[in-house]
Amino acid sequence: MTSPGTVAALGEPALLQGFQLAGAVLYPASDAVQVHAAWSSLPDTVAVVILTPAAADVLALERDDPAAPLSAVLP
Repeated sequence: MTSPGTVAALGEPALLQGFQLAGAVLYPASDAVQVHAAWSSLPDTVAVVILTPAAADVLALERDDPAAPLSAVLP
């Protein structure tokens, strides 16, 4: 039996804080370089990534990769 994946939240730190209370691992990133670095450093155990709208814009191409984790964008 495989273990369930973890949930990550990636983007501007001020928008992520509440997700830590729900058990998500935070990957704060304030600019495009930090967003790409955080995305690249996600462990293989991450199954879902919650993205801020700005982070989602930066990662538009990366999110389309079939091997990428499932992502959801905050409104």
